[in-house]
Amino acid sequence: MAHLGEDIIGRSTQTPFFKVANADEIGIQAPENRIGDADRTWVRSFSGFQKEALVRSAKTGDTWRFVSDEGPYLNGHDAACCPLAFLSCGMAASYMNEITALAEQQGIEIRKLKLIQDNYYTMKGSMMKRTMVGGAENIELQVEIDCDLDDAALNEFLVNATYASPLNGLMRGKIESLFKLSKNGSELATANAFEFSGAILPDPGDHFAKAMPTDATDGLMTKVGPTPKKDVSGGTATNASSLSDEQNRRLNIGAVAELRKDGIKQIQQMQYSPYGTSFMLLSSEDGRAPDANTLISAGIGFCFMTQFGRFVSMLKLDLPDYRIVQDTHFSLGGASGGTGKAGSADPIETHVYLETSESDATAQEMLDISEKTCFLHAFCKTDLKTKLKIKRIA
Repeated sequence: MAHLGEDIIGRSTQTPFFKVANADEIGIQAPENRIGDADRTWVRSFSGFQKEALVRSAKTGDTWRFVSDEGPYLNGHDAACCPLAFLSCGMAASYMNEITALAEQQGIEIRKLKLIQDNYYTMKGSMMKRTMVGGAENIELQVEIDCDLDDAALNEFLVNATYASPLNGLMRGKIESLFKLSKNGSELATANAFEFSGAILPDPGDHFAKAMPTDATDGLMTKVGPTPKKDVSGGTATNASSLSDEQNRRLNIGAVAELRKDGIKQIQQMQYSPYGTSFMLLSSEDGRAPDANTLISAGIGFCFMTQFGRFVSMLKLDLPDYRIVQDTHFSLGGASGGTGKAGSADPIETHVYLETSESDATAQEMLDISEKTCFLHAFCKTDLKTKLKIKRIA
Protein backbone atom coordinates (compact mmCIF):
# COMPACT_ATOMS: atom_id res chain seq x y z
CA MET A 1 0.00 0.00 0.00
CA ALA A 2 1.18 3.53 -0.77
CA HIS A 3 2.73 5.69 1.92
CA LEU A 4 0.42 8.18 3.60
CA GLY A 5 1.54 11.75 2.96
CA GLU A 6 4.93 13.14 1.93
CA ASP A 7 8.24 12.17 3.51
CA ILE A 8 9.06 15.66 4.78
CA ILE A 9 11.41 14.35 7.49
CA GLY A 10 13.33 12.13 5.07
CA ARG A 11 13.81 14.94 2.55
CA SER A 12 14.86 17.54 5.11
CA THR A 13 18.51 18.54 5.42
CA GLN A 14 17.91 19.62 9.02
CA THR A 15 19.12 17.47 11.92
CA PRO A 16 16.05 15.59 13.21
CA PHE A 17 16.80 16.13 16.93
CA PHE A 18 18.54 19.22 18.26
CA LYS A 19 18.74 21.64 21.16
CA VAL A 20 17.06 24.89 20.16
CA ALA A 21 19.26 27.99 20.29
CA ASN A 22 16.51 30.62 19.97
CA ALA A 23 13.58 29.42 22.11
CA ASP A 24 12.75 32.92 23.39
CA GLU A 25 12.58 34.26 19.84
CA ILE A 26 10.22 31.44 18.84
CA GLY A 27 7.98 32.23 21.79
CA ILE A 28 7.85 28.87 23.56
CA GLN A 29 7.94 29.39 27.33
CA ALA A 30 8.00 26.76 30.05
CA PRO A 31 4.91 26.65 32.28
CA GLU A 32 4.99 27.67 35.92
CA ASN A 33 7.12 25.15 37.80
CA ARG A 34 4.61 23.96 40.40
CA ILE A 35 6.11 20.74 41.78
CA GLY A 36 9.69 20.33 40.51
CA ASP A 37 9.73 20.32 36.71
CA ALA A 38 7.26 21.61 34.12
CA ASP A 39 7.51 20.93 30.39
CA ARG A 40 5.64 22.76 27.64
CA THR A 41 5.38 20.72 24.45
CA TRP A 42 4.35 22.13 21.09
CA VAL A 43 3.46 19.54 18.43
CA ARG A 44 2.40 20.09 14.83
CA SER A 45 1.51 17.72 12.01
CA PHE A 46 3.81 17.71 8.98
CA SER A 47 2.21 15.23 6.58
CA GLY A 48 0.57 11.86 7.12
CA PHE A 49 1.83 10.67 10.50
CA GLN A 50 5.01 12.75 10.46
CA LYS A 51 5.14 15.33 13.25
CA GLU A 52 7.47 17.87 14.85
CA ALA A 53 7.69 18.81 18.54
CA LEU A 54 9.43 21.49 20.58
CA VAL A 55 9.73 20.86 24.33
CA ARG A 56 10.90 23.44 26.88
CA SER A 57 11.74 22.47 30.46
CA ALA A 58 11.31 24.79 33.43
CA LYS A 59 13.92 22.86 35.41
CA THR A 60 16.73 22.83 32.85
CA GLY A 61 15.74 25.85 30.77
CA ASP A 62 16.57 23.83 27.65
CA THR A 63 14.34 23.49 24.59
CA TRP A 64 14.63 20.43 22.34
CA ARG A 65 13.30 19.78 18.86
CA PHE A 66 12.17 16.29 17.81
CA VAL A 67 10.45 14.62 14.89
CA SER A 68 8.40 11.43 14.83
CA ASP A 69 7.09 9.07 12.17
CA GLU A 70 5.38 5.70 11.92
CA GLY A 71 6.30 2.52 10.07
CA PRO A 72 4.43 0.37 7.54
CA TYR A 73 1.78 -0.59 10.11
CA LEU A 74 0.39 2.96 9.61
CA ASN A 75 1.67 3.38 6.02
CA GLY A 76 4.33 5.73 7.37
CA HIS A 77 7.76 6.45 5.90
CA ASP A 78 9.72 5.11 8.91
CA ALA A 79 11.88 8.26 8.85
CA ALA A 80 12.05 8.63 12.65
CA CYS A 81 11.07 6.72 15.77
CA CYS A 82 7.40 6.29 16.66
CA PRO A 83 5.68 8.27 19.47
CA LEU A 84 5.66 5.40 21.97
CA ALA A 85 9.44 5.09 21.64
CA PHE A 86 9.90 8.47 23.30
CA LEU A 87 8.05 7.45 26.45
CA SER A 88 9.78 4.05 26.65
CA CYS A 89 13.23 5.61 26.24
CA GLY A 90 12.45 8.48 28.61
CA MET A 91 11.12 6.03 31.18
CA ALA A 92 14.25 3.87 30.98
CA ALA A 93 16.39 7.00 31.28
CA SER A 94 14.40 8.13 34.32
CA TYR A 95 14.80 4.75 36.01
CA MET A 96 18.53 4.81 35.35
CA ASN A 97 18.74 8.34 36.81
CA GLU A 98 17.13 7.18 40.06
CA ILE A 99 19.13 3.94 40.32
CA THR A 100 22.48 5.68 39.91
CA ALA A 101 21.50 8.60 42.19
CA LEU A 102 20.22 6.29 44.95
CA ALA A 103 23.37 4.18 44.70
CA GLU A 104 25.52 7.28 45.16
CA GLN A 105 23.46 8.40 48.16
CA GLN A 106 23.74 5.00 49.83
CA GLY A 107 27.39 4.41 48.95
CA ILE A 108 26.62 1.40 46.73
CA GLU A 109 29.15 0.63 44.01
CA ILE A 110 27.46 -0.39 40.76
CA ARG A 111 30.05 -1.90 38.48
CA LYS A 112 27.74 -2.79 35.59
CA LEU A 113 24.16 -1.74 34.82
CA LYS A 114 21.80 -2.43 31.93
CA LEU A 115 18.03 -1.95 31.79
CA ILE A 116 15.78 -3.98 29.49
CA GLN A 117 12.25 -2.58 29.54
CA ASP A 118 9.00 -3.62 27.86
CA ASN A 119 5.94 -1.39 27.61
CA TYR A 120 2.62 -2.92 26.57
CA TYR A 121 -0.53 -1.31 25.17
CA THR A 122 -3.82 -2.51 23.68
CA MET A 123 -6.25 -1.29 21.02
CA LYS A 124 -9.74 -2.77 20.92
CA GLY A 125 -13.02 -1.99 19.15
CA SER A 126 -14.26 -0.37 15.95
CA MET A 127 -13.39 3.14 14.81
CA MET A 128 -16.49 3.34 12.59
CA LYS A 129 -18.75 2.34 15.49
CA ARG A 130 -16.86 4.72 17.82
CA THR A 131 -16.08 1.86 20.21
CA MET A 132 -12.28 1.82 19.74
CA VAL A 133 -10.34 2.34 22.98
CA GLY A 134 -6.62 2.39 23.70
CA GLY A 135 -5.24 0.78 26.84
CA ALA A 136 -2.00 0.37 28.79
CA GLU A 137 -0.62 -2.63 30.68
CA ASN A 138 1.98 -3.12 33.41
CA ILE A 139 5.61 -2.52 32.52
CA GLU A 140 8.26 -5.23 32.66
CA LEU A 141 11.74 -4.15 33.69
CA GLN A 142 14.78 -6.42 33.79
CA VAL A 143 17.75 -4.93 35.60
CA GLU A 144 21.11 -6.49 34.77
CA ILE A 145 23.48 -5.40 37.51
CA ASP A 146 26.78 -6.12 39.21
CA CYS A 147 26.97 -4.89 42.81
CA ASP A 148 27.57 -6.24 46.33
CA LEU A 149 24.04 -6.03 47.76
CA ASP A 150 22.45 -9.33 48.72
CA ASP A 151 19.28 -10.40 46.93
CA ALA A 152 16.76 -8.96 49.42
CA ALA A 153 18.58 -5.64 49.77
CA LEU A 154 19.02 -5.36 45.99
CA ASN A 155 15.33 -5.97 45.34
CA GLU A 156 14.34 -3.32 47.91
CA PHE A 157 16.87 -0.87 46.48
CA LEU A 158 15.56 -1.24 42.92
CA VAL A 159 11.90 -1.05 43.94
CA ASN A 160 12.63 2.20 45.77
CA ALA A 161 14.49 3.56 42.75
CA THR A 162 11.58 2.88 40.36
CA TYR A 163 9.09 4.51 42.73
CA ALA A 164 11.39 7.55 42.89
CA SER A 165 10.99 8.21 39.16
CA PRO A 166 8.88 11.32 38.41
CA LEU A 167 6.97 9.23 35.85
CA ASN A 168 5.68 7.19 38.78
CA GLY A 169 3.20 10.03 39.28
CA LEU A 170 1.46 9.29 35.97
CA MET A 171 1.45 5.53 36.61
CA ARG A 172 0.01 5.37 40.10
CA GLY A 173 -3.73 5.85 40.48
CA LYS A 174 -5.97 7.03 37.65
CA ILE A 175 -5.20 10.52 36.35
CA GLU A 176 -7.67 12.09 33.91
CA SER A 177 -6.11 14.48 31.40
CA LEU A 178 -7.52 17.97 30.85
CA PHE A 179 -8.15 19.71 27.51
CA LYS A 180 -8.98 22.99 25.80
CA LEU A 181 -10.25 23.06 22.21
CA SER A 182 -10.00 25.64 19.42
CA LYS A 183 -11.53 25.33 15.94
CA ASN A 184 -10.42 27.75 13.21
CA GLY A 185 -9.14 30.22 15.78
CA SER A 186 -12.23 30.24 18.03
CA GLU A 187 -12.47 28.49 21.37
CA LEU A 188 -14.95 25.61 21.48
CA ALA A 189 -16.21 23.79 24.56
CA THR A 190 -15.18 20.16 24.89
CA ALA A 191 -17.85 17.44 24.73
CA ASN A 192 -16.80 14.32 26.65
CA ALA A 193 -13.15 15.16 27.28
CA PHE A 194 -12.51 16.81 30.66
CA GLU A 195 -12.09 20.55 30.15
CA PHE A 196 -9.19 22.50 31.65
CA SER A 197 -10.54 25.37 33.76
CA GLY A 198 -7.84 27.89 32.82
CA ALA A 199 -7.57 30.08 29.74
CA ILE A 200 -6.63 28.55 26.41
CA LEU A 201 -2.99 29.19 25.51
CA PRO A 202 -1.97 30.99 22.30
CA ASP A 203 -1.79 28.85 19.17
CA PRO A 204 1.89 28.35 18.21
CA GLY A 205 0.95 28.57 14.52
CA ASP A 206 4.00 28.38 12.25
CA HIS A 207 6.55 29.45 14.88
CA PHE A 208 8.08 25.95 14.75
CA ALA A 209 9.87 26.86 11.52
CA LYS A 210 11.94 29.51 13.32
CA ALA A 211 13.78 26.93 15.47
CA MET A 212 17.56 27.04 15.03
CA PRO A 213 19.93 24.37 16.38
CA THR A 214 22.85 24.89 18.70
CA ASP A 215 26.19 23.40 17.73
CA ALA A 216 27.08 19.71 18.09
CA THR A 217 23.62 18.17 18.06
CA ASP A 218 24.19 15.30 15.61
CA GLY A 219 23.72 11.68 16.67
CA LEU A 220 20.87 12.18 19.16
CA MET A 221 18.73 9.77 17.11
CA THR A 222 20.07 7.09 14.77
CA LYS A 223 18.35 4.33 12.84
CA VAL A 224 19.73 0.95 13.95
CA GLY A 225 17.79 -1.35 11.62
CA PRO A 226 15.14 -4.05 11.95
CA THR A 227 14.14 -4.88 15.52
CA PRO A 228 15.02 -8.47 16.53
CA LYS A 229 11.92 -10.65 16.11
CA LYS A 230 9.95 -11.51 19.24
CA ASP A 231 6.70 -13.40 19.69
CA VAL A 232 4.12 -11.01 21.19
CA SER A 233 0.76 -12.54 22.12
CA GLY A 234 -1.94 -10.68 20.22
CA GLY A 235 0.64 -8.57 18.41
CA THR A 236 0.43 -7.20 14.87
CA ALA A 237 3.01 -6.84 12.14
CA THR A 238 1.23 -6.43 8.81
CA ASN A 239 1.21 -3.29 6.69
CA ALA A 240 -1.63 -0.86 7.50
CA SER A 241 -2.72 -3.12 10.40
CA SER A 242 -3.15 -0.10 12.66
CA LEU A 243 -5.59 1.44 10.17
CA SER A 244 -8.05 -1.47 10.15
CA ASP A 245 -11.52 -0.70 11.50
CA GLU A 246 -11.98 -3.66 13.84
CA GLN A 247 -8.99 -4.14 16.15
CA ASN A 248 -8.03 -6.36 19.06
CA ARG A 249 -4.26 -6.13 19.24
CA ARG A 250 -1.43 -5.75 21.68
CA LEU A 251 1.54 -3.45 21.25
CA ASN A 252 5.01 -4.01 22.68
CA ILE A 253 7.62 -1.26 22.60
CA GLY A 254 10.94 -2.09 24.24
CA ALA A 255 13.91 -0.06 25.42
CA VAL A 256 17.43 -1.24 26.23
CA ALA A 257 19.41 1.34 28.19
CA GLU A 258 23.11 1.44 29.06
CA LEU A 259 25.29 4.13 30.59
CA ARG A 260 28.22 5.21 28.41
CA LYS A 261 31.59 6.08 29.88
CA ASP A 262 30.87 9.77 29.26
CA GLY A 263 27.73 9.56 31.44
CA ILE A 264 25.23 9.78 28.58
CA LYS A 265 22.48 7.15 28.54
CA GLN A 266 22.31 5.23 25.26
CA ILE A 267 18.85 3.73 24.73
CA GLN A 268 17.81 1.46 21.89
CA GLN A 269 14.09 1.44 21.14
CA MET A 270 12.66 -1.95 20.16
CA GLN A 271 9.59 -2.01 17.89
CA TYR A 272 8.33 -5.54 18.60
CA SER A 273 4.61 -5.04 17.92
CA PRO A 274 3.59 -3.57 15.59
CA TYR A 275 6.87 -4.75 14.11
CA GLY A 276 9.22 -2.11 12.82
CA THR A 277 12.58 -0.39 12.86
CA SER A 278 14.76 0.07 15.92
CA PHE A 279 16.19 3.52 16.67
CA MET A 280 18.90 4.62 19.12
CA LEU A 281 18.23 7.66 21.31
CA LEU A 282 20.51 9.47 23.76
CA SER A 283 19.53 11.07 27.06
CA SER A 284 21.31 13.15 29.67
CA GLU A 285 20.28 15.45 32.52
CA ASP A 286 23.11 17.94 31.94
CA GLY A 287 22.10 19.38 28.58
CA ARG A 288 24.26 17.24 26.31
CA ALA A 289 21.19 15.25 25.23
CA PRO A 290 17.45 15.45 25.99
CA ASP A 291 16.55 14.79 29.63
CA ALA A 292 14.13 12.01 30.61
CA ASN A 293 11.10 14.24 31.32
CA THR A 294 11.51 15.97 27.96
CA LEU A 295 11.49 12.64 26.08
CA ILE A 296 8.43 11.50 28.05
CA SER A 297 6.57 14.75 27.36
CA ALA A 298 7.35 14.58 23.64
CA GLY A 299 6.09 10.99 23.50
CA ILE A 300 2.74 11.84 25.10
CA GLY A 301 2.21 14.74 22.71
CA PHE A 302 3.23 12.75 19.63
CA CYS A 303 0.98 9.80 20.56
CA PHE A 304 -2.06 12.01 21.09
CA MET A 305 -1.48 13.75 17.75
CA THR A 306 -1.21 10.39 15.97
CA GLN A 307 -4.75 9.54 17.04
CA PHE A 308 -6.12 12.65 15.31
CA GLY A 309 -4.38 11.61 12.10
CA ARG A 310 -5.63 8.04 12.40
CA PHE A 311 -9.25 9.02 13.05
CA VAL A 312 -9.56 11.56 10.24
CA SER A 313 -7.75 9.35 7.70
CA MET A 314 -9.98 6.35 8.47
CA LEU A 315 -13.20 8.40 8.28
CA LYS A 316 -12.04 10.67 5.43
CA LEU A 317 -12.60 13.85 7.45
CA ASP A 318 -11.20 17.30 6.67
CA LEU A 319 -8.32 18.27 8.96
CA PRO A 320 -5.53 19.85 6.91
CA ASP A 321 -3.74 21.38 9.88
CA TYR A 322 -3.70 20.69 13.62
CA ARG A 323 -1.44 21.46 16.55
CA ILE A 324 -1.31 21.10 20.32
CA VAL A 325 0.30 22.82 23.29
CA GLN A 326 0.74 20.36 26.17
CA ASP A 327 1.89 21.07 29.73
CA THR A 328 3.27 18.28 31.91
CA HIS A 329 4.17 18.73 35.59
CA PHE A 330 6.53 16.32 37.38
CA SER A 331 8.03 16.26 40.85
CA LEU A 332 11.75 16.03 41.30
CA GLY A 333 13.09 12.49 41.43
CA GLY A 334 13.05 10.90 44.86
CA ALA A 335 16.76 10.12 44.60
CA SER A 336 18.03 12.39 41.80
CA GLY A 337 16.14 15.36 43.25
CA GLY A 338 16.91 14.47 46.87
CA THR A 339 13.27 14.46 48.02
CA GLY A 340 13.33 10.92 49.40
CA LYS A 341 9.74 10.49 48.17
CA ALA A 342 7.98 8.59 45.40
CA GLY A 343 7.69 10.55 42.18
CA SER A 344 4.46 12.45 41.52
CA ALA A 345 2.81 14.30 38.64
CA ASP A 346 -0.18 16.53 37.92
CA PRO A 347 -2.82 15.81 35.25
CA ILE A 348 -1.67 16.56 31.71
CA GLU A 349 -3.09 19.80 30.27
CA THR A 350 -3.48 19.86 26.48
CA HIS A 351 -4.66 22.72 24.26
CA VAL A 352 -5.84 21.57 20.82
CA TYR A 353 -5.99 23.76 17.71
CA LEU A 354 -7.88 22.37 14.71
CA GLU A 355 -8.28 23.89 11.24
CA THR A 356 -11.22 22.13 9.62
CA SER A 357 -14.37 22.66 7.55
CA GLU A 358 -16.17 20.03 9.64
CA SER A 359 -18.91 20.97 12.12
CA ASP A 360 -18.32 21.94 15.74
CA ALA A 361 -19.71 18.58 16.82
CA THR A 362 -17.24 16.75 14.57
CA ALA A 363 -14.35 18.82 15.91
CA GLN A 364 -15.40 17.90 19.45
CA GLU A 365 -15.61 14.26 18.40
CA MET A 366 -12.10 14.42 16.93
CA LEU A 367 -10.84 15.38 20.39
CA ASP A 368 -12.95 12.77 22.19
CA ILE A 369 -11.91 9.89 19.92
CA SER A 370 -8.25 10.92 20.00
CA GLU A 371 -8.30 11.01 23.81
CA LYS A 372 -10.03 7.60 24.00
CA THR A 373 -7.61 5.93 21.57
CA CYS A 374 -4.38 7.53 22.80
CA PHE A 375 -2.18 4.89 24.44
CA LEU A 376 -0.36 7.38 26.63
CA HIS A 377 -3.45 9.13 27.95
CA ALA A 378 -4.64 5.59 28.75
CA PHE A 379 -1.27 5.11 30.49
CA CYS A 380 -2.18 8.01 32.80
CA LYS A 381 -5.73 6.72 33.44
CA THR A 382 -4.54 3.22 34.39
CA ASP A 383 -3.05 2.20 37.73
CA LEU A 384 0.19 0.60 36.55
CA LYS A 385 3.05 -1.25 38.16
CA THR A 386 6.59 -1.98 37.06
CA LYS A 387 7.19 -5.71 37.29
CA LEU A 388 10.82 -6.07 38.28
CA LYS A 389 13.19 -8.87 37.32
CA ILE A 390 16.81 -8.85 38.47
CA LYS A 391 19.70 -10.55 36.70
CA ARG A 392 23.16 -10.47 38.21
CA ILE A 393 26.01 -10.09 35.76
CA ALA A 394 29.70 -10.48 36.37
